[in-house]
Amino acid sequence: MKSTLTDFSSPAVAVNPLQLSSAPIGVFDSGMGGLSIVQELQAYLPQESIIYLADTKHVPYGERSDDEICQLTTQAVQWLHAQGCKAVVIACNTASAFSLTPLREHYGPGFPIIGLVPAVKPAVLKSRSKVVGVLATPGTLRGSLLKDVIAEVAVPAQVQVLTAISPALVPFVEQGQQDSKACQQELERILRPLQQAGADHLVLGCTHYPFLKNSIRAVFGEQFVLVDSGLAVARQTGRVLTAQRLNNGQIQTAGTEIESAKQPVVKLQCYVTGNANMAQPVLNSLIKSFSPVFISVQQADIESMAASCVAQN
Repeated sequence: MKSTLTDFSSPAVAVNPLQLSSAPIGVFDSGMGGLSIVQELQAYLPQESIIYLADTKHVPYGERSDDEICQLTTQAVQWLHAQGCKAVVIACNTASAFSLTPLREHYGPGFPIIGLVPAVKPAVLKSRSKVVGVLATPGTLRGSLLKDVIAEVAVPAQVQVLTAISPALVPFVEQGQQDSKACQQELERILRPLQQAGADHLVLGCTHYPFLKNSIRAVFGEQFVLVDSGLAVARQTGRVLTAQRLNNGQIQTAGTEIESAKQPVVKLQCYVTGNANMAQPVLNSLIKSFSPVFISVQQADIESMAASCVAQN
């Protein structure tokens, strides 16, 4: 199934190259899970500013139709483009699986879009038991990206890949209950068969799932090596920005001062499509591990974006 974009326009804005390099990176996820990618981006690219958009009104994406996932992702990317972002990271495995190719074709190389692929390759290369587990969403399992990487990497290496899904896990994170007893019981239920089958690595195939590491450790100790895509995505983002000359360098021309020296740069701005007041305490609980700064959440209207995505065979 191939996705294409229709009735979709992006604003043509002439931007000074210096202004463009200092523009923020847009990061999008279906909910708050993409903050795990924000954490890696901030650590790896500390000079960059980030606008984070969580589609909390429609989370989770995993059980939505292919068409709806593509349309919601399209609207989100257009919204971030309209905010002046110089590139977008789609910090959602499900959204990447159904939207990455058509969005890249639409925007072209001038507006880089970086997607996610479950980190099966490093798990396969390091597995000693030759059994790897993937904790994924229904949408990621339905898409082609995971299937492709299993065929390209795991099959030739004769590594068995076992999958586990639960529609309850993303809501646990969205409600700030990622360390709760109920969440641990659900992880016990769905991951115990993988452990009993000999899986020694567990791929966290959703950006919400790095926030479950403490609960997984509470139940399984060190039985799994936990693997996620965060650092790889941050490194790829850095490579893409450098290749496009979009990374935020401290550029100074003769007779001028660096603007950031006069005014502090807002490093992280957070937006949600749902209720901002409800999202605030969840965001605070998730970012406390990597950001000491209190960050307010604002509401964004992505549905006003004139975008639609249709799926064609």
